[in-house]
Amino acid sequence: MSQETTEVSAAIDGELRLMDPAVRLSRSVAETLLDPEFVEVGASGRRWTYEEMLAALPGLDGGDADGPRFEHSGMTGVALAPGLVHVTYESVFGGNRARRSSLWRRRPGETSWRMYYHQATPVPAGEGSEHS
Repeated sequence: MSQETTEVSAAIDGELRLMDPAVRLSRSVAETLLDPEFVEVGASGRRWTYEEMLAALPGLDGGDADGPRFEHSGMTGVALAPGLVHVTYESVFGGNRARRSSLWRRRPGETSWRMYYHQATPVPAGEGSEHS
């Protein structure tokens, strides 16, 4: 497996872990997946910081172990530079679709990948899936 393939796989694995209710409910696990400089622009347009996201994550959509989960499709990634991967996909939760984009980075000397930036953009009702 090439270095680029390994990096993309690691970032996608992290993305999928962040959708897991058990991870969303565990601050200590979420801390290992979010970069200390993390920023998100959510589908609502709200800007989230690292601390805000860690505090809110258990109560956000997908955090209930017995509730609905995020469904994803078309997840793919590309290594932009050594230690930096861009992941894109589409999600559905409660009938609401969003196109999602994340930047994952691994700092020099570190082995773990962390989400540095995430953006979710709502897909208007009736619009085709994927890259329509």
